[in-house]
Amino acid sequence: MIGTMAHRMGASVNIPYGLLIAYLMVIISTWSARSRDGVSGLALHLIGSSLAVWTVMAGYGPGGDAMIPVGFGGDDSMPFFSEQAGYFWLYGVVLIPIVMLVLPKCWFVTPPRKKTHDDAFVVYPQTRGPETSGSAQPVK
Repeated sequence: MIGTMAHRMGASVNIPYGLLIAYLMVIISTWSARSRDGVSGLALHLIGSSLAVWTVMAGYGPGGDAMIPVGFGGDDSMPFFSEQAGYFWLYGVVLIPIVMLVLPKCWFVTPPRKKTHDDAFVVYPQTRGPETSGSAQPVK
């Protein structure tokens, strides 16, 4: 929803920095959803964000103004991003999670953390091999 409010910043002067900020928020939230809950988390994120943007935010605001204006038409000369930023936002919210779905699984792994005696967290480097399979062995 914040991305919907931000996506038009700079569009009137053909520098869509708001669209880049909005895309960055979608990328971060999609990465978090996939890294925490895998493909099912990404799917729920895609459904939830798409529903929020395409149904709730694509309507009209409290004052009657469009939240995501698209394609003004007419003969007036307008900057490209001023007319097209809404389309980029609507389709980008769906396209970004789909692209992140086909990326390698190893890009979405967070290393485990261990709490130390002084209540600080230590991040251990992730190793690949059977010795880190996660199965505990009894101490002898």
